[in-house]
Amino acid sequence: MTLRLAFDVYGTLVDPMGMADLLAQDAGTSAEAVSVLWREKQLEFSFRKGLMRVYEDFGVCTRQALRYAMAAHKLSLTRDREDQLMAAYLSLPAFDDALPALKALKGHYPLFAFSNGSYPALEKVLGHNDLLDQFEGLVSVDDIKSFKPDPAVYAYARRATGAWDEPLCLVSSNAWDVIGARAAGLKAVWVRRDADKVFEDWGIEPSAVVTSLAELRETLKHL
Repeated sequence: MTLRLAFDVYGTLVDPMGMADLLAQDAGTSAEAVSVLWREKQLEFSFRKGLMRVYEDFGVCTRQALRYAMAAHKLSLTRDREDQLMAAYLSLPAFDDALPALKALKGHYPLFAFSNGSYPALEKVLGHNDLLDQFEGLVSVDDIKSFKPDPAVYAYARRATGAWDEPLCLVSSNAWDVIGARAAGLKAVWVRRDADKVFEDWGIEPSAVVTSLAELRETLKHL
């Protein structure tokens, strides 16, 4: 059977913390803290909207989270500056290991990008980093109006990638995403770039752990 790979995008292929430099002009020495809170709230808001069944696309969550992060630090943005930062989010930098790893895997496994992001956002950010052409297809939660880690999202990914009777493996640096995929019956590789990151002890383990996407091709041989 052919193993299909579904790559998370934000935090796995592209780096949301890449916004910290741009935020320096708005938040000064608090730029990194604002960037971290922005990402945390982006995820929290998507989780909550998924549970509440009041879906709004990931871009809406991202904008609302930016406003929260700025307000939490007693800062503000003009609407024009907010729009500029939101546009910049579509050009987040890729991690250095992303493109070489995808090139090494292409032709050996069917590759898909699988994200909470909308299709236009994925096409923009992946295209900006020359990653888009490495994939056979994109899978967005926007199709079913929910967010990871809703089990329905992972079930949809199986259908959308054609992994009916074949294994589907998520590749993600987000531990919550790995746990969600494993709970839904998928294989999942955790990309642990930061040695200080802790995997939640829920009694659900990743299928494998790598410290870089560069390790993925060899790791997959033993999955």
